[in-house]
Amino acid sequence: MEETYNIMRVFAGSFGLIFMFAAFVGVILFTLRPGSRKIHRDTANIPFRHDDKPAAADDMNARLTEVAQ
Repeated sequence: MEETYNIMRVFAGSFGLIFMFAAFVGVILFTLRPGSRKIHRDTANIPFRHDDKPAAADDMNARLTEVAQ
C-alpha cells in the first residue's frame, strides 16, 4: 500500500506539474489566437450594446449572424 502511495506521489509531483503547465499554456494560446479579437470585443461590449433603447428582435438576430461569420 505504501509503494502505491509513493508511486502516485511521484507521478503527481512530476507529470502532474507538466500537465498543468501545458494546460495553462494551452488556455493562454487559445485566448490569444489570431481572429479572436472580434469575439472578445463583442463579448466585452455586451453591457453597453443597447444603452439608449431595449434590444429589438431583428437587432439581436443581426448581431448573432454577424458574430457567427
